[in-house]
Amino acid sequence: MAKWTPKHEAPEPLEGPVVATITGGTILWFVLFLAQLPFYGWFDDHGHTWWLWTCLAGAGLGLIGIWYVRGRDAALKRAAAAGTDHKPTAAE
Repeated sequence: MAKWTPKHEAPEPLEGPVVATITGGTILWFVLFLAQLPFYGWFDDHGHTWWLWTCLAGAGLGLIGIWYVRGRDAALKRAAAAGTDHKPTAAE
């Protein structure tokens, strides 16, 4: 079977308010965790405690995401200020 090759280049990715989006999602996960915390007994009785821990994990992973996208945003701004077209990688 022949390998498929594109006929044109892919468009540039859209940039939006990435830091604000990730921060908002992280806050939402943490608020959901706090909203469910008073009902821990009910969740425990019905075997649904994983709902609480899922929200807490979402908030924790969101904190990592905030750290990552802030660094990415800073790297993009540094590259733009230097006047280069270099796209930073995850290691930068």
